[in-house]
Amino acid sequence: MSGREAAATGSDAGTGETYPRTVDADPRTAEADPPTAEADPRAAEADPRAEELRRVHGARARSAYGRAVAACRHAGVGQDAAEIVPKDSAGRAANALRLSAGSLAALADGAPDPAADARCARNTAATAALAAQLAAARDGGPAAAEALRAALWASRTAAAAAGGLAPGRDAALNATAEEAERRAVATAREAGWPA
Repeated sequence: MSGREAAATGSDAGTGETYPRTVDADPRTAEADPPTAEADPRAAEADPRAEELRRVHGARARSAYGRAVAACRHAGVGQDAAEIVPKDSAGRAANALRLSAGSLAALADGAPDPAADARCARNTAATAALAAQLAAARDGGPAAAEALRAALWASRTAAAAAGGLAPGRDAALNATAEEAERRAVATAREAGWPA
C-alpha cells in the first residue's frame, strides 16, 4: 500500500460480511499511526519497578481490605448482606466488600500494572472508609471518631496515589498512602476493630 492509501474495513449491510477497502489518504491531513511495540522498543519492555509497585499497592490493598472486614464485622455487616442494588449503608458496605474481594483476586492473577494496582488499593481503601463509617456510627466516642478520620485520610491518600501524572508510580504519593494506611490500621485497632 502506498503512503497515500490507508487500509480500512467496510461491511455489507445486507450480508454482514466484512471486506477490505482502500481509502485515499492525504498525507497532510491524515493522522499518524500510533506507535506500536515494534516501532518503539521501549514500549515492549516491562516497567522494571512494576513488580515492586505491585507489592506496595497489593500490601496496602490487602491491609485496607482487612480493615474493612473488621469494621464491618464490628458493625454486624457480612458479605452476605450484599445486594445488587444496595438500599442502605449496610448493603453498600457489604457490596463494596464483595467487589474488593474480587479486585484483590484479580490483582493476584494479572500482570503487574502500577496504575491498575494503585486503583485497586484506592477502591479497597474507599471500602474501608465506608465500613469505618458504619462502625463509628455504631460506637460513637473519640476512638471511633479518630479511626474514621484515619480511614477517610487513608482513602484520600490512596486516591491521590492512584491519580496524578504518574498513576501508581509517584514515590512520594505512594509513601504518603502507606503511612496513612499504617495510621488507619493503628486507630482501627485502638477503636476495637482489629483486622
